[in-house]
Amino acid sequence: MAQILAELGIPASYVADRRMPSYAEAEELVSVGQDIYGRDRQLTPDAAGRWAELRAAAHQDGIVLLLVSAFRSLEYQRHIFERKIRAGESLERILKVNTPPGYSEHHTGRAVDLTTPGCEPLAEEFETTAAFSWLARHAHRFGFAMTYPRGNPFGISYEPWHWA
Repeated sequence: MAQILAELGIPASYVADRRMPSYAEAEELVSVGQDIYGRDRQLTPDAAGRWAELRAAAHQDGIVLLLVSAFRSLEYQRHIFERKIRAGESLERILKVNTPPGYSEHHTGRAVDLTTPGCEPLAEEFETTAAFSWLARHAHRFGFAMTYPRGNPFGISYEPWHWA
């Protein structure tokens, strides 16, 4: 991973200073259906089962949870960085909203990014929705927790939509 970080211009000290855990890519994945963009998404079998239970329980309570993202390979994460760099975004800005390749919980196949109808995907406004309130009260029962609260030690912006 050190080579990928160097190729992207990310100092090796970046992850060490933030004590970011590295993650191996999940080896066994199953489809969990399409995301809001019509792309097939995958999670590990255990996470897929927990996601299905979470979504069903929310639905029973009148809450609609929509999948924005799930498993992402190390290579896919790298492409996110490369695309943003080519678009002229600063590395500092990218690192506020994306973890470096090798350090994303999405690699594990156990993380999901969520939204709900009427809410722009990957927006802080998600925290004002009934879906977020429901997740804050119930997600732990299904083994999910919000990874990036305000002031998290990893330097990632607040992500009320990211649950792992």
